[in-house]
Amino acid sequence: MKRSIPAIILMVFFISSCALFKKSGPSPDEFANYTEDISSDRITFPDLSEEAKKVAETAPKSSAISVDNDLEYALKAIKDNNKGERYWNGFTVLVYSGVDREQAFKAREELTEEFPDIKSEMQYQQPRYLLKVGKFVNRVEAQAHYHKLKSKFPTVRIIQDRFQREGYVNPDPVEDVERPDQNISEDI
Repeated sequence: MKRSIPAIILMVFFISSCALFKKSGPSPDEFANYTEDISSDRITFPDLSEEAKKVAETAPKSSAISVDNDLEYALKAIKDNNKGERYWNGFTVLVYSGVDREQAFKAREELTEEFPDIKSEMQYQQPRYLLKVGKFVNRVEAQAHYHKLKSKFPTVRIIQDRFQREGYVNPDPVEDVERPDQNISEDI
Protein backbone atom coordinates (compact mmCIF):
# COMPACT_ATOMS: atom_id res chain seq x y z
CA MET A 1 0.00 0.00 0.00
CA LYS A 2 2.88 2.34 0.86
CA ARG A 3 4.41 1.77 -2.57
CA SER A 4 1.17 2.37 -4.42
CA ILE A 5 0.67 5.86 -2.97
CA PRO A 6 3.84 7.31 -4.56
CA ALA A 7 2.93 5.56 -7.82
CA ILE A 8 -0.53 7.17 -7.79
CA ILE A 9 0.97 10.59 -7.05
CA LEU A 10 3.50 10.17 -9.85
CA MET A 11 0.75 9.16 -12.30
CA VAL A 12 -1.41 12.15 -11.34
CA PHE A 13 1.61 14.43 -11.85
CA PHE A 14 2.24 13.07 -15.39
CA ILE A 15 -1.41 13.39 -16.38
CA SER A 16 -1.61 16.96 -15.14
CA SER A 17 1.69 17.93 -16.79
CA CYS A 18 0.43 16.92 -20.23
CA ALA A 19 -2.15 19.71 -20.08
CA LEU A 20 0.63 22.24 -19.44
CA PHE A 21 2.24 21.75 -22.85
CA LYS A 22 0.64 23.68 -25.65
CA LYS A 23 0.74 22.76 -29.29
CA SER A 24 3.31 24.77 -31.20
CA GLY A 25 2.56 26.27 -34.60
CA PRO A 26 -0.19 28.40 -36.07
CA SER A 27 -3.84 27.74 -35.37
CA PRO A 28 -6.23 26.56 -38.09
CA ASP A 29 -8.03 29.89 -38.06
CA GLU A 30 -4.96 31.57 -39.55
CA PHE A 31 -5.33 29.45 -42.74
CA ALA A 32 -9.05 30.12 -43.26
CA ASN A 33 -8.47 32.76 -46.00
CA TYR A 34 -5.57 30.98 -47.79
CA THR A 35 -5.89 30.58 -51.57
CA GLU A 36 -3.45 29.44 -54.23
CA ASP A 37 -3.80 29.54 -58.02
CA ILE A 38 -2.10 26.60 -59.75
CA SER A 39 -4.02 26.74 -63.03
CA SER A 40 -0.89 27.81 -64.92
CA ASP A 41 0.95 24.65 -63.82
CA ARG A 42 -1.85 22.17 -64.55
CA ILE A 43 -1.61 19.84 -67.53
CA THR A 44 -4.43 20.22 -70.03
CA PHE A 45 -5.52 17.49 -72.41
CA PRO A 46 -7.16 18.06 -75.78
CA ASP A 47 -10.54 16.58 -76.61
CA LEU A 48 -10.06 12.93 -77.61
CA SER A 49 -12.64 12.92 -80.39
CA GLU A 50 -10.87 15.80 -82.15
CA GLU A 51 -7.49 14.08 -81.79
CA ALA A 52 -8.89 10.84 -83.21
CA LYS A 53 -10.18 12.71 -86.28
CA LYS A 54 -6.75 14.30 -86.81
CA VAL A 55 -5.00 10.93 -86.60
CA ALA A 56 -7.48 9.33 -88.98
CA GLU A 57 -6.98 12.13 -91.52
CA THR A 58 -3.17 12.07 -91.36
CA ALA A 59 -2.72 8.28 -91.26
CA PRO A 60 -1.41 6.84 -94.51
CA LYS A 61 -3.90 4.77 -96.40
CA SER A 62 -2.36 1.29 -96.35
CA SER A 63 -3.73 -1.57 -98.33
CA ALA A 64 -4.82 -4.67 -96.49
CA ILE A 65 -3.65 -6.68 -99.46
CA SER A 66 0.00 -5.74 -98.93
CA VAL A 67 -0.14 -6.87 -95.30
CA ASP A 68 -1.92 -10.07 -96.31
CA ASN A 69 0.77 -10.84 -98.89
CA ASP A 70 3.55 -10.33 -96.33
CA LEU A 71 1.72 -12.46 -93.78
CA GLU A 72 1.06 -15.20 -96.31
CA TYR A 73 4.75 -15.23 -97.32
CA ALA A 74 5.89 -15.42 -93.66
CA LEU A 75 3.45 -18.25 -92.85
CA LYS A 76 4.57 -20.18 -95.96
CA ALA A 77 8.21 -19.80 -94.90
CA ILE A 78 7.43 -21.09 -91.39
CA LYS A 79 5.42 -23.98 -92.84
CA ASP A 80 8.24 -24.95 -95.21
CA ASN A 81 10.76 -24.75 -92.37
CA ASN A 82 8.58 -26.98 -90.18
CA LYS A 83 8.32 -29.61 -92.94
CA GLY A 84 12.06 -30.14 -92.58
CA GLU A 85 11.73 -30.98 -88.89
CA ARG A 86 11.16 -34.63 -88.16
CA TYR A 87 9.66 -34.15 -84.68
CA TRP A 88 7.54 -31.51 -83.01
CA ASN A 89 7.12 -30.80 -79.31
CA GLY A 90 3.70 -30.90 -77.73
CA PHE A 91 1.61 -32.33 -74.93
CA THR A 92 -0.29 -35.53 -74.34
CA VAL A 93 -2.52 -36.90 -71.60
CA LEU A 94 -0.90 -39.82 -69.76
CA VAL A 95 -3.58 -42.18 -68.49
CA TYR A 96 -1.43 -45.05 -67.22
CA SER A 97 2.27 -45.49 -66.53
CA GLY A 98 3.56 -48.68 -64.91
CA VAL A 99 5.47 -51.93 -65.26
CA ASP A 100 2.47 -54.26 -65.09
CA ARG A 101 1.42 -55.26 -68.61
CA GLU A 102 -1.96 -56.64 -67.55
CA GLN A 103 -2.81 -53.41 -65.70
CA ALA A 104 -1.87 -51.38 -68.78
CA PHE A 105 -4.13 -53.38 -71.07
CA LYS A 106 -6.90 -53.34 -68.48
CA ALA A 107 -6.68 -49.54 -68.33
CA ARG A 108 -6.79 -49.42 -72.13
CA GLU A 109 -9.95 -51.56 -72.20
CA GLU A 110 -11.62 -49.40 -69.53
CA LEU A 111 -10.71 -46.29 -71.51
CA THR A 112 -12.26 -47.61 -74.73
CA GLU A 113 -15.40 -48.75 -72.87
CA GLU A 114 -15.95 -45.50 -70.99
CA PHE A 115 -14.79 -43.11 -73.74
CA PRO A 116 -15.16 -44.75 -77.18
CA ASP A 117 -14.64 -41.42 -78.97
CA ILE A 118 -11.14 -40.94 -77.50
CA LYS A 119 -8.34 -42.70 -79.35
CA SER A 120 -5.58 -44.08 -77.13
CA GLU A 121 -2.03 -45.14 -77.87
CA MET A 122 -0.06 -47.79 -75.97
CA GLN A 123 3.73 -47.45 -75.81
CA TYR A 124 6.38 -49.60 -74.21
CA GLN A 125 9.48 -47.84 -72.92
CA GLN A 126 11.47 -50.41 -71.07
CA PRO A 127 10.58 -51.25 -68.29
CA ARG A 128 7.20 -49.47 -68.28
CA TYR A 129 4.01 -49.30 -70.28
CA LEU A 130 2.50 -45.94 -71.18
CA LEU A 131 -1.12 -45.33 -72.16
CA LYS A 132 -1.42 -41.92 -73.83
CA VAL A 133 -4.30 -39.95 -75.29
CA GLY A 134 -4.02 -37.22 -77.94
CA LYS A 135 -1.33 -35.07 -79.52
CA PHE A 136 -1.73 -31.41 -78.59
CA VAL A 137 0.28 -28.31 -79.49
CA ASN A 138 -0.21 -26.66 -76.09
CA ARG A 139 -1.33 -27.59 -72.60
CA VAL A 140 -4.67 -25.76 -72.85
CA GLU A 141 -5.84 -28.05 -75.67
CA ALA A 142 -5.05 -31.11 -73.53
CA GLN A 143 -7.13 -29.79 -70.61
CA ALA A 144 -10.42 -30.91 -72.20
CA HIS A 145 -9.40 -34.59 -72.33
CA TYR A 146 -7.74 -34.31 -68.94
CA HIS A 147 -10.96 -33.19 -67.24
CA LYS A 148 -13.00 -35.92 -68.97
CA LEU A 149 -10.62 -38.66 -67.89
CA LYS A 150 -9.95 -37.40 -64.36
CA SER A 151 -13.21 -38.82 -62.98
CA LYS A 152 -12.49 -42.38 -64.16
CA PHE A 153 -8.68 -42.38 -63.93
CA PRO A 154 -7.51 -40.34 -60.89
CA THR A 155 -3.80 -40.65 -61.76
CA VAL A 156 -4.17 -39.04 -65.20
CA ARG A 157 -1.82 -36.12 -65.95
CA ILE A 158 -0.66 -33.91 -68.81
CA ILE A 159 2.94 -34.41 -69.91
CA GLN A 160 5.29 -32.98 -72.51
CA ASP A 161 6.01 -35.27 -75.43
CA ARG A 162 7.67 -35.36 -78.86
CA PHE A 163 5.70 -36.50 -81.87
CA GLN A 164 6.86 -37.51 -85.33
CA ARG A 165 5.52 -35.14 -87.95
CA GLU A 166 3.00 -36.67 -90.32
CA GLY A 167 4.08 -36.49 -93.94
CA TYR A 168 7.74 -36.04 -93.04
CA VAL A 169 10.00 -36.90 -95.94
CA ASN A 170 13.67 -37.59 -95.33
CA PRO A 171 15.82 -35.23 -97.36
CA ASP A 172 17.87 -36.80 -100.15
CA PRO A 173 21.11 -38.22 -98.78
CA VAL A 174 24.32 -36.56 -99.91
CA GLU A 175 26.53 -38.96 -101.79
CA ASP A 176 30.19 -39.02 -100.85
CA VAL A 177 31.92 -38.82 -104.21
CA GLU A 178 35.69 -38.71 -104.53
CA ARG A 179 36.96 -35.69 -106.42
CA PRO A 180 39.17 -36.46 -109.39
CA ASP A 181 41.85 -33.90 -108.46
CA GLN A 182 42.57 -35.63 -105.14
CA ASN A 183 44.97 -38.40 -105.92
CA ILE A 184 47.34 -38.83 -103.00
CA SER A 185 49.50 -41.56 -104.54
CA GLU A 186 50.79 -39.36 -107.38
CA ASP A 187 52.02 -36.62 -105.03
CA ILE A 188 54.27 -38.95 -103.06
